[in-house]
Amino acid sequence: MAGSKKTVKKRKVIIDANGFAFIKSTFNNVIISITNSQGQVISWSSAGKMGFRGSKKNTPYAAQVAAQDCAKVAVDLG
Repeated sequence: MAGSKKTVKKRKVIIDANGFAFIKSTFNNVIISITNSQGQVISWSSAGKMGFRGSKKNTPYAAQVAAQDCAKVAVDLG
């Protein structure tokens, strides 16, 4: 059992020029997702992923840094 490996097939995401940005701001965190026109997530980021902890996660600066990271990843993908 310890030697068996499980293979996971990576799904293809269609990247087109049009898309949507979804921002979920809660009392504790900010989560930003960029999707294509079909609703598949192209990139996502959050203030916690950027290294902010505690009450610093729900600040405007943390949201700005998370949005910049999310946009950078989406632009790099095409």
